[in-house]
Amino acid sequence: MSNHVKINSVTKLSHNWGKFDNYEVTHGRRDGGSQTVIREVYDHGSAAAVLAYAPAQKTVLLTRQFRLPPHLNGDPAWLIEAPAGLLDDEEPEIAAQREALEETGYAIDRLEFLFNAYMSPGSLTEKCACFIGHYTPGQQSHAGGGLDDEGEDIEVLELDFEKAIAMIASGEIADAKTILMLQGLALRLARGDSA
Repeated sequence: MSNHVKINSVTKLSHNWGKFDNYEVTHGRRDGGSQTVIREVYDHGSAAAVLAYAPAQKTVLLTRQFRLPPHLNGDPAWLIEAPAGLLDDEEPEIAAQREALEETGYAIDRLEFLFNAYMSPGSLTEKCACFIGHYTPGQQSHAGGGLDDEGEDIEVLELDFEKAIAMIASGEIADAKTILMLQGLALRLARGDSA
């Protein structure tokens, strides 16, 4: 397979919060040939997320907030997720801690990198750095809830880890990064690794 990629043209569709562009691209094929395709790509930057875990209590911190795309797809608009947000020119570790504090009110420590993952590589440039971190139940520095000036209205959920895992199967948790991080933590715990 050829790694050859040639961007023939880029047409601006919308540049508001992010950049939404139409690309005409010629790329190599597995059979040695090439083909030209047209793809719409949305770029709003990359992100970081953290699954906050309290080992002694075996609980996790998640959030519930309004998300228009699931609603438009016929699903509940209030999605349960791990705290996450755009990097905003910060290192992923710093962004993950900042977002957790803004959204949950808890300071996160012992941050451990899990993986980088593309959330929807067919149309989004976003790559999310995912972490597990520790929090101490009952030691919130503020109520959380996100930033009012960004229109955030975030509910903080402290859940038993096993309940959170069960919520994947029931469909109550449908956010990809959150599912991946919960399952990553489950694998670590099953192996007896410290988490």
